[in-house]
Amino acid sequence: MKKRLLIWLPLLAACILLGVFYRKLTNPAPTAIASQMVSKPMPPFVAAAAFPETPGITSASYKDGQPRLLNVFASWCGPCIVEMPQLLQMKAKGVRIDGLAIHDTPENIAKFLAKNGNPFGRIGLDPQSRAQIELGSGGVPESFVINGKGMIIHQHIGVITAHDVPNLLEMIEKAK
Repeated sequence: MKKRLLIWLPLLAACILLGVFYRKLTNPAPTAIASQMVSKPMPPFVAAAAFPETPGITSASYKDGQPRLLNVFASWCGPCIVEMPQLLQMKAKGVRIDGLAIHDTPENIAKFLAKNGNPFGRIGLDPQSRAQIELGSGGVPESFVINGKGMIIHQHIGVITAHDVPNLLEMIEKAK
């Protein structure tokens, strides 16, 4: 009887292990990193202008009484292309949108915007991701709703889809 049990023990262990692997693969842990800056004032940072004709971004410029959407993007980011129509739609509805370009160059940003449209009133360069880190942003694309007093009131992680636009518009309206 013991010999029979010992023969089936490795198969039982393998089945248990496969069950654990299957459960982890079908229910992965969330990978999005939420910013600890939500509900706090903008951290101090300066992101130089990407182009001479477009202003850069400073945290102090968010205290002018106007709510904004700050979009963290990059010209090399495929998902950033996907959200551009939604950002352009929001701009057409009067939303002020600023862009923070991560690990990028003015030349590549110019090509990206020429091809996909430019929803940004201001574009700041963040070549070493210092401003991105200060914001608590973990990647691109990512967006922050900032009220007119310079408080971060919402973080949107990932691509802004058509489904997300009404909610973001409502948040921006409430931020006034």
